[in-house]
Amino acid sequence: MSEVILSINNVTKHFAEREVLKGISLDLHKHEVVALIGQSGSGKSTLLRCANLLEPVSSGEISLYGQSLQDPTIDADAVRRHIGMVFQSFNLFPHLSVLDNVMLGPVHSLKERREVARERALGLLERIGLASRANEFPDRLSGGQQQRVAIVRSLAMQPALLLLDEVTSALDPTLVGEVLDLLRELASAGTTMLIATHEMAFAREVAHQVAFLDDGILIEKGSPEKIFTNPAQESTRKFLERI
Repeated sequence: MSEVILSINNVTKHFAEREVLKGISLDLHKHEVVALIGQSGSGKSTLLRCANLLEPVSSGEISLYGQSLQDPTIDADAVRRHIGMVFQSFNLFPHLSVLDNVMLGPVHSLKERREVARERALGLLERIGLASRANEFPDRLSGGQQQRVAIVRSLAMQPALLLLDEVTSALDPTLVGEVLDLLRELASAGTTMLIATHEMAFAREVAHQVAFLDDGILIEKGSPEKIFTNPAQESTRKFLERI
């Protein structure tokens, strides 16, 4: 088994009196794609936000390369340079061009020279077929194009892993395919990804492991074949039947 990049060990998360994560344990290995599935409100997004230090865990531990993210001396910004996160709402800066959106992190966080960052950004935009739109503003792009830019903006930071939170849920159904095609390409290239998704066919095709969450509990995890063909738990079967 390859190196463990992200380790989630018995993590709980409370918002006031409500417990939204209930003892989640999950490892993500290098070059592995893990798909988090479950209905809305099951805890998938909260787990991703905890992994990127956007939310503190209530108990348990999350480690990156064996380093506890709960260490009070840890530099959260330094951690986020190794973890790319893409949200369902794109979060591109509307006042910056597509190219400047992609260059922003490498120039300001990694302190790269602009020429180096620009060359990589243009290469990434070429890869997704948007180099010709590099100087346009995000609002001139379709939702699918904006989401692809958001993904390569994270890739420009050369992260150890990508966290993707329902990145197709805000898109018109006709635009979902182009984003999933990019994720398929990234998976084939060995990009380490933890993906919360409602796209079951995509999870079955691309993921190495599928983890089903229900009401903040990790009910079961396993290969796509096992989870989708012969799940061990009744709640998993019922969820898959509903969708």
